[in-house]
Amino acid sequence: MTAGSMKLLFDQAIQAHQIGKVSEAENLYRQIIAADPKHFDALHMLGIVCSGNGKYQDADKFFRAALLIDSKFPPCHVNYGFYLLKQKRLDEAVESFDKALALFPNFAEAWFGRGNALRALNRQGDAISAYNQATVLKPNLAEAHAGIGNILASLKRYDEAITAYDRALALKSGLEFAEGERMHCKMRLCDWNNFSAEYQRLVAGGKGKNIYFQPFDFLSVSSSTQEQIECAKFWVSQKCPASDTPIWQGEIYNHDKIRIAYVSADFRQHPMSFLIAGFIEAQDRSRFDLTAISLQPEDASEIGQRIKRAFGAFLDVSKMSDDKVANLIHELEIDIAIDLNGYTQNSRPNIFACRAAPVQASYMGFPGTMGAEYIDYIIADRIVVPVENVSSFSEKIVWLPDTYWVADQRLATGPRIPSRADVGLPENAFVFCCFNQTYKILPDTFDSWMHILQRVDASVLWLLEDNTTATTNLRKEAAARGVDPDRLIFASRVPLSDHLARHKCADLFLDTLPYNAHTTASDALWAGLPVLTQIGETFAGRVAASLLNSIGLPELITSTRRDYIELAIELATAPEKLAVIKHKLSQNRLAKPLFNTRLFTSHIEASYTAMYERYQAGLPPDHINVAQ
Repeated sequence: MTAGSMKLLFDQAIQAHQIGKVSEAENLYRQIIAADPKHFDALHMLGIVCSGNGKYQDADKFFRAALLIDSKFPPCHVNYGFYLLKQKRLDEAVESFDKALALFPNFAEAWFGRGNALRALNRQGDAISAYNQATVLKPNLAEAHAGIGNILASLKRYDEAITAYDRALALKSGLEFAEGERMHCKMRLCDWNNFSAEYQRLVAGGKGKNIYFQPFDFLSVSSSTQEQIECAKFWVSQKCPASDTPIWQGEIYNHDKIRIAYVSADFRQHPMSFLIAGFIEAQDRSRFDLTAISLQPEDASEIGQRIKRAFGAFLDVSKMSDDKVANLIHELEIDIAIDLNGYTQNSRPNIFACRAAPVQASYMGFPGTMGAEYIDYIIADRIVVPVENVSSFSEKIVWLPDTYWVADQRLATGPRIPSRADVGLPENAFVFCCFNQTYKILPDTFDSWMHILQRVDASVLWLLEDNTTATTNLRKEAAARGVDPDRLIFASRVPLSDHLARHKCADLFLDTLPYNAHTTASDALWAGLPVLTQIGETFAGRVAASLLNSIGLPELITSTRRDYIELAIELATAPEKLAVIKHKLSQNRLAKPLFNTRLFTSHIEASYTAMYERYQAGLPPDHINVAQ
């Protein structure tokens, strides 16, 4: 191939790449390096393409080959850095961005990439410095302003984060994530100005294939299972597509025990660990071999160490790339890999995108569909995923009897029950409470609460204090609805055992929509506090109903806003009826399935066996109904 024809072919490849014909561009780049294996530009561009379409081993190979030919080209170091960042090879990513900056200190995109890597390493101050440097060098680099917003949001400086997002969006309308993150900050602040209009616009934009929301954030604003699967599927297509070269190639493992790996960033002082500890300990070691794949470093806390001891093996993979973690799972011949994170903080779905194990399932961490073909099953129950909602899930459904929820019977309540005076509550008031995070409190729910307070004299609403702006805004919203803002009382954060103990000071827990109380509902019921819920359409909006059904209190599940309001008022004004429910909860607490860890364990073990037997027989995943 002559130099002229080579140039013509490369120009065609670039043109195809620019107009989105990525497969065509990749084929042309590959033709070029077949003719000239040392064609730097084609190797560089192939690294970019393969990084974007899930061919991670090829991407690494092509970037490295290009840099061996020319290590003095800063953009190649930057693009390799972004690939390393995607693979969670964070220290290497920082090194790659630093190499670019050593060659060209004023390279704004390299500073931006460095900020992203440092943020992922939890070096927040260094990350902000890098983002700031990027904006100094290139004031119109919207992504760097959004990066500053992300850091400020993680530090709970939500007002400042919104200002940074506004700056980013003024520079680049529709910037990926920025509008969704901005809205999530507003929800954290309970700033509902323009809420409905902004939500409708963002959902409409999402249908136009713009990434406005991360899937987890979307759960708290969307009431539609169809909207949620559309959001998840588009996210997968852009951020974690299935690898073209899956690691597991169909081999059937033959072990004495079923090998299960639980993959999570939350084997630490985190609600997930408090929920699953007893269940992991209770699993039958004669039938199952359990491995923890920890995406975060080992936690020295009491619960972190308890979780570690519960597993047969505890592997800290926090410093390993996604493909290396996937290869490790494959080398261990894991039969079933359980993703406990989904799209929550510090999740790494690209491990599963590599098809690390024959069976891959989603459980607990993410209450919705992953929208990914490489997640075979979602573990649920008939309430959170009714049969009529199956088409809104990309996974096959595993229906557990009673409830999909897991809880630990060893969860300890503080030794001392505080008085109402101790926690700032009036002695003779009826105390409604909700300890959900502020982003779950939306205008419709708050309207219902204020209507209830107006109808129940001498009642107060006890909420969890997250930030002072949210507290101020909620009191302002109460006043705007004709309710004395002093009737809203805020609880500070305390250790879990003390938090459980103070539930005794409340009379009735009021749930939220579209994102229910999950762990907070479980905590309330464990502490003996009844939970009133309105069941929604989505998984996230049906969890409290699942818990209540499993503990034998279906009478606290309402289906309309009016019924929710009226039942709250009735329970607050008819003490004898509430007393009957509290007594029933006390009787059912250990007698019904919800907090029966061993019963739950037997159910989920049956589901693992069913998944395993299908794969062993060479059958594709299918819906599984676990018998009572």
